[in-house]
Amino acid sequence: MTTTTLPASARVVRKPAASFDIGPVARTAISLACFTMSFAVIVALGKASLGMVENLHHYAKLPLIIHVTAVLPTIPLGGWLLLAKKGTALHKQLGKVWLVLMLITATSAIFIQTSGSFSWIHLFVPMTFHAAWKVMATARRGDIQAHKRHLVFTYLTALMLPGLAAFMIPGRMMNVMLFG
Repeated sequence: MTTTTLPASARVVRKPAASFDIGPVARTAISLACFTMSFAVIVALGKASLGMVENLHHYAKLPLIIHVTAVLPTIPLGGWLLLAKKGTALHKQLGKVWLVLMLITATSAIFIQTSGSFSWIHLFVPMTFHAAWKVMATARRGDIQAHKRHLVFTYLTALMLPGLAAFMIPGRMMNVMLFG
């Protein structure tokens, strides 16, 4: 009778390290940011889709449409990725999707300019490109602590800070959609 056995290394199912999970302070910050920003987006999109916002046609420019379409799913997806179980195949695949969406968001932001010039919010574009490179490099290297640190920082700064500005600065599309 012949049986095939796998080498010991192929039979081992590795669990993610317990230290891969984020700490309670980061978990709370991410939860609050994700919920608040997602709620604001839902309200703004709801108002716009119900016709409660005037003059949205002024914002119908391709770079802005691409930017908003790419960034909106990154808010709940990024929150879920940071809060859910890490190291699974689903986590890795959705993490790649999130990173691609963030790169599309940053690239499209280059083409969104007020009065033909860049503004302070464009500082987040190179930050996002650098963070994407660091996130991939640390994951491939197996440096999970650095990978985690870069992702939490990127989610809270390169995604949430410009998102907050988009809602709070008068005249920006999300501000107009949320506050009229």
